[in-house]
Amino acid sequence: MRLNGKTCLVTGAAGGIGSALTKLFLSQGAQVIATDLDLAALETKFADAKTDTLHLRALDITDPTAIAALNDSLEAENLPINVLVNNAAAIRIGALLDASPEDLDLVYRVNMRGTMMMMQGFMPGMIARGGGTILNMASLAGVHAMYERFAYGASKAAIVMMTRSVAVDYVAKGIRANCICAARVETPFIRSYLTEYYPDEVEERFEALSKYQPTGRMITADEVAQMAVYLCAEESAMVNGQAFTIDGGVTAGDRAPAT
Repeated sequence: MRLNGKTCLVTGAAGGIGSALTKLFLSQGAQVIATDLDLAALETKFADAKTDTLHLRALDITDPTAIAALNDSLEAENLPINVLVNNAAAIRIGALLDASPEDLDLVYRVNMRGTMMMMQGFMPGMIARGGGTILNMASLAGVHAMYERFAYGASKAAIVMMTRSVAVDYVAKGIRANCICAARVETPFIRSYLTEYYPDEVEERFEALSKYQPTGRMITADEVAQMAVYLCAEESAMVNGQAFTIDGGVTAGDRAPAT
């Protein structure tokens, strides 16, 4: 049980990666507060989870009042957070000339500002209790320019640097902060945005996204969750301020030319 004694808060827990994180954390002995903007979706996702170590909560990560209320509620329930996983995210597809100010506002409000406010909301309690662990879900798009990810990539690059800044500024107060930069992860979200943006070529786009990784397939949410367990467990105590890429070899170097 690699997470025994940990109380972990996961945002965006109704989604593919968030639910995988939640389930694996539970299996590793953690108390998990699984949060999502859509409480009904969260309850449906975990309808069969019969455990007193799982706590479902509605949360809008862009609302500082809601964050403060949740923090107070968890403290009152004797569920002080020592692991915070910022997983909730928004995405907009498109290059620079496709992007609107509203697109940039959305991804920054959710991805950057939401992550910032969650850390501001829960880190003081962690520090007061002697320390804690922050894991931010960035993206390969935050460290490696990806096609038609202008606004999204900018917001995820901001998360990478925010994570490193927290690691530098608060290491002496017992805070560790790292992030995961995943390439394409196969979740229901993928097909959802393909249907929204490319309704006439969903299958072709899905195949192309799968082949983007040199391994020939997308990453699974469970593979991301396994990396997350390591970064939240005591075995990674000396890992701090790092951006971990899981990309099937995308950034390793050039591939052989197509024949």
